[in-house]
Amino acid sequence: MLLPFVIRNRVLNLVALFHHELKASNTVPLRGISSFRTPALRQEQYNRNSEGWIYLEGFKIKAPALETGGDFSVSVFLKKNSLSPATQDNIGGTISHHQIHENLRRVATQNQSFATIYHLGRTVADQALILSNEFQEAKVQIRSLGEHCNQHAPVLDEVTIRIRKPSAFAKASLADVETTRIEEMHVSANSRLPTQLKAEGKHQAYVALGSNLGDRIGMIQQACVEMDRRGIKVVRTSGLWETEAMYVKEQPRFVNGVCEVSGKSSDVETTLTPVQLLDQLQDIENSLGREKLVEKGPRNIDLDILLYDDVVVDEERLSIPHKLMLEREFVLRPLCELIPHRMISSSHSRASFLSYLKALPPSAAPISALTPLSPSLPPLTTPSLANSTVIMAILNLTPDSFSDGGLHSNKPSDVISTVSDFISSGASIIDIGGQSTRPGASDVGEQEELARIIPAINAIRSSPVIRDVCISVDTYRASVAEAACAAGADIINDTSAGGMDPNMLPTLARLGVTVCLMHTRGTPINMSSLTNYPNGVIPSVAAELLGRVRAAEAAGIRRWRIILDPGIGFAKTTAQSLEILRNVGALRDFEGLHGLPWLVGASRKGFIGNTTGVAEPEERTWGTATAMAACVAGGVDIVRVHDVAAMTEVVKMADAVWRA
Repeated sequence: MLLPFVIRNRVLNLVALFHHELKASNTVPLRGISSFRTPALRQEQYNRNSEGWIYLEGFKIKAPALETGGDFSVSVFLKKNSLSPATQDNIGGTISHHQIHENLRRVATQNQSFATIYHLGRTVADQALILSNEFQEAKVQIRSLGEHCNQHAPVLDEVTIRIRKPSAFAKASLADVETTRIEEMHVSANSRLPTQLKAEGKHQAYVALGSNLGDRIGMIQQACVEMDRRGIKVVRTSGLWETEAMYVKEQPRFVNGVCEVSGKSSDVETTLTPVQLLDQLQDIENSLGREKLVEKGPRNIDLDILLYDDVVVDEERLSIPHKLMLEREFVLRPLCELIPHRMISSSHSRASFLSYLKALPPSAAPISALTPLSPSLPPLTTPSLANSTVIMAILNLTPDSFSDGGLHSNKPSDVISTVSDFISSGASIIDIGGQSTRPGASDVGEQEELARIIPAINAIRSSPVIRDVCISVDTYRASVAEAACAAGADIINDTSAGGMDPNMLPTLARLGVTVCLMHTRGTPINMSSLTNYPNGVIPSVAAELLGRVRAAEAAGIRRWRIILDPGIGFAKTTAQSLEILRNVGALRDFEGLHGLPWLVGASRKGFIGNTTGVAEPEERTWGTATAMAACVAGGVDIVRVHDVAAMTEVVKMADAVWRA
């Protein structure tokens, strides 16, 4: 008899059912398929006694690479939405019995690597429903044939997976709908199951990160560092999202995120099982001073396992997948930054995480992504339509910048005076540059760049009046970035997004600072010739920036430490720069970039002169003002400007119009 999908704890304490007892070594393909018929089960007999289920000829898997060893049979049963005696003999409609059988065999054997027998069964069941829109339900039975079995390995007797299209889609192909419902899943109660997972290859898990006490972002960062230190490698992170408390209301706002972690046998002595991973995470919580006083109450750090490969666990200490994750926006939002299209089954449907997120009712208080800037500034909140636009003042210490080359000195007294004026005029961030990146600019070399910017940083940090201001350094050199951060810089503003120095992204990951990744192509010498965007400038810039975000994440930079810049004037024509200003919202909403803050530097640039006819950069104040207003209307978080006092007034007025 088939048990309901929600099986009692004793039976679902098959911790590794979906992951281990039939797990291939590092997802080895299941090979050696042979067709077979079950002599004891004639199709016509099954049809008369199975309430409309139609038996399809099965096939056998010979899988010596599996830890359990041996052979397994795969049997497939199909059921129409409404079967009548007249249609039972024609099971496939326009597709024959033989065609379905051969297709399913190919699905199981050709170019497929299944980490678990559940993966195999689920894939075969899904494919059976895709093949013909006449079928609404599919059932796959996988049995151990008891041949060539490893005597010392746990034995799985039988797994049955049954899926059903929602009734509203009974006439639709599965390819046209996103959900199927798991009606039942049965595991033979006599199966001998393993007590832990074998340390083999690597396992992938997703861990929820949360904090609502003290330095919330800092505490989450410490937890990630500690996971890495213990061999639980943090592969990628989501952004960090600020939310109201969901269950116990009278407590501070939470910061929540998700990280993808893995463990490799080459990194640690044994790969952690789900319970072992839980033990490690709880030990990290304790080491960071967590005290659990109230269930779902305030805590300085909270680490929960959401997913572990495709394992299903239902124990007193641990449930995987996490039981409440599909009802929580503060879990689904960051999870969708990592795996938006991954499918997951609930008690009533199977859909992607993104579909579950979109199905949630609107939050009373919309959640916002946070990006830390410096200890003296609150983090950026994105989307920023209810927040003031941040002013970044440009301090170029170069003799050849396009607009203010040679205007500023790095003498301590001059730096302190200039920066004090910037701050009193409304600037929150000072962006220091020692290497011009204007079109055609030559490279001055590492030592000259350092000689220009380090004295300026030292002067700011030594002044009692301005020492707490947020400092950004405009450089594409990793060595300069490291020296600048050692001197006191908070942000690295890389106009090449890590593309001109292969050491830049790994260096920034190690330093743990916030980075601005700007879109460009080529180098300052040749970028003006690289303005061809056959697919359109907006999708191309977005896609190329997404590639740099992925590169930054792969290097170890946390997503909550990334700011984006579309690169106005860098490998862009005047028309393309204007198109970007008109469509900043489309960039913000591009899949994979949602939740990231944006910086735009349009001040005094050539596209303004080309549009207004004003030749001298320092006279382009009115054109710059209009560009700044467009930035505010488009939802830009930071604007980078030369004329700080004038642009602060423009931004204040634009904020009042568009962000009140």
